[in-house]
Amino acid sequence: MAALPIKPEYGPTLGRLLSPRWRAASALARAGVIAACAGVIAAIVGAVLTLENATYSHRGRVPFSFRYRSLYRVRPDPGGYVKVQRHRADGTLEDSFAVGPLTLPPYSGSLSGELPLYAAGYIRKLARRDAGFVLRGEGKTRVNTVPGYHVLYTAQIEGRTMWGRDVLLLPERPGVREGVDIVMLTSPTANAQITSPLEVATAGVLLRPLKTFSFG
Repeated sequence: MAALPIKPEYGPTLGRLLSPRWRAASALARAGVIAACAGVIAAIVGAVLTLENATYSHRGRVPFSFRYRSLYRVRPDPGGYVKVQRHRADGTLEDSFAVGPLTLPPYSGSLSGELPLYAAGYIRKLARRDAGFVLRGEGKTRVNTVPGYHVLYTAQIEGRTMWGRDVLLLPERPGVREGVDIVMLTSPTANAQITSPLEVATAGVLLRPLKTFSFG
């Protein structure tokens, strides 16, 4: 198909203006321009995909998966499996959802009786690790149909107060000792529907990953 003619008053096209410079540029310069354009396209595609539903699946001794949206994958903590976060434009942390391994010591009796005992040491560890740690509550919870135990707290994370809700979760089978530690953090200003650590992941961007979390 022939190109449509350009009226003289509109002047030369951008392609015609840049064509002499492109032909005169070295091969190295052309390669640099192409690489830069590819980087911009990749960034745009990444931003679009972030706004869509994404899925994370983990295999191994404790396989699990979850879906998330409007959260970005970041490097997990040492020993952790995965971490997704949301930041403000200035880089301030707003929400975080991380999953790491959990291994209970040998125990007798039921899992529901062991988890509160394990949580006592877990809470002491949080108090030593996180500045300004204040325990706000603990107790039984459920992730979908799987029973677990959660710890609710406030702490100084990256220099600001965050609400924390950590869920200790293991697959439902007799004598199970291996599961996951789900660590969720939300800024008090992240969502008007969330007014305490107990409500973390009951609304906002952390609701989807917790609601869709499943073993297997």
